[in-house]
Amino acid sequence: MTTAMHASPAGLWRLAWRRLRADRLAMAALAVVAGWLVLVALSAAGLVAAGWEREVGVSYAPPSFLGTPAPGAAPAAMPGQPPRANPFDPLAAEIAALRAGLAASPEPARGAGAGAGEEGGRRATLPFGADKWGHDIVQKTIKGAETSIVVGLVAAFVAVGLGTLCGALAGYCGGIVDDLFEWLYSVFTAIPAILMILTVAAVLQTKGVGTIVLILGLTGWTGPYRLIRAEYLRHKAREYVLAAEAIGASAWRKMFAHIFPNVSHVALVQVSILVVGFIKAEVILSFLGFGVPAGVVSWGSMLNEAQNELLLGKWWQLTAAAAAMAVLVTAFSLLADALRDALDPRVKG
Repeated sequence: MTTAMHASPAGLWRLAWRRLRADRLAMAALAVVAGWLVLVALSAAGLVAAGWEREVGVSYAPPSFLGTPAPGAAPAAMPGQPPRANPFDPLAAEIAALRAGLAASPEPARGAGAGAGEEGGRRATLPFGADKWGHDIVQKTIKGAETSIVVGLVAAFVAVGLGTLCGALAGYCGGIVDDLFEWLYSVFTAIPAILMILTVAAVLQTKGVGTIVLILGLTGWTGPYRLIRAEYLRHKAREYVLAAEAIGASAWRKMFAHIFPNVSHVALVQVSILVVGFIKAEVILSFLGFGVPAGVVSWGSMLNEAQNELLLGKWWQLTAAAAAMAVLVTAFSLLADALRDALDPRVKG
């Protein structure tokens, strides 16, 4: 009777994997997520995007598919009229002075290291353009993915680990322990999530990947806590837990050796859901200046830089960072939904 009511975790995982393989959209999303994770691992090992800080292109070099601009080309104007200046360009005075200096100086002779499409050893175009300092946008996007994805993954594990520990203690122990954690849960959920994140960021007043992970982990534990607590309330009175108590198992062993394997699928689904939210939260923090420090690139810092570039008509950094984030977040969301359905014990087959 106990065996019939209590399915083994190994059987649950095999059944979930069979359901997941039957979902083509989920497998496509899994392939996209796995591809990004492999790319991040290669970037962390220095095999990909290791030279993202090298100034390989001219400032704001356009993408190659837009063609090579003429040297000193200005924004397009009507035939017979001088080019119009951008009134919102914060560098208008500096650019005008540089152009005046170039016009007054004699044209340098082309050497062996400079040819068509190159200026002083820098390329005039790049596959998806360059930023203000001539950094390759493709390599910068890959390196930014390393920061954003690592923050999302590690912060999700921290939040789920903290939420699981608190939920297990509250659900299994009950009484004053449960009341204490419920009070903490009420305090944290009474404040909007983004305000809580910004408050913790302002209190810590330090920038870095570790700080962002700490901020997101300390503010994101409430969702996993609520679900894990409910699961422990259901499972602590099951026959297999009573049998473990009868043979003298300790409370910690019952909580984490007997009950947790049967609720671990809830924690896994929460990890996959929180990764998406934490990647977006890191982007928001970096965009607002609370995220990664100078010298560290992430998708959020790229979007922060891109807001000024848009005034100059340089859209490629914004497009690259936004498109990369949209692809990963969409794939992770689809995979999280499919994983939740596959691990649902109420689904037959």
